Amino acid sequence: MAVHKGMRPQDVVVLLKLISLQTSKDDFIRLSAQAQMAVSLGLSQSEVSASLQRSRIVRLVGEDKREVYRSNLLDFLFYGLRYVFPAEPGPLVVGLPTAHSAPPLRDLIVSSEPYVWADLQGTERGQAIEPLYVNLPYAARQDKLLYALLALTDTLRVGRAREIKLAQEKLREYFDA
Repeated sequence: MAVHKGMRPQDVVVLLKLISLQTSKDDFIRLSAQAQMAVSLGLSQSEVSASLQRSRIVRLVGEDKREVYRSNLLDFLFYGLRYVFPAEPGPLVVGLPTAHSAPPLRDLIVSSEPYVWADLQGTERGQAIEPLYVNLPYAARQDKLLYALLALTDTLRVGRAREIKLAQEKLREYFDA
């Protein structure tokens, strides 16, 4: 029996990548695609495998490690994420926009406080938000849907009540697609 030593921040990213790869609730990623997923996330294949195992133990994915239990994941994101993986805005840096500063909330929320993940390839200046793991900007640039899910997730970590409510609504829409 596997021992669970707690979730890691990249586990959230792996689960969101699974969501982005699935075209509907009934579609499952092939296990052979774990290597491709690892490359696109900037993780090793063993890190992806270990992440899926941790997620299986806490019932965020099925026994086959292919089906994301979307309702469970939403519960975790909405009610636990900001306590387990908190974020506070840091110094001004150049980077990739996140939270309400990125699509899909950028057009819904007007703010003078842009948030970014520090990134040498970034084009916008804003307050730094510590990404869930170091290669997150790279992974976000590889997959537009993943980027949107990650930005919404960051909104849950750093947003105010109105921003969080909008992010929750958008995440529900993506998860129901």
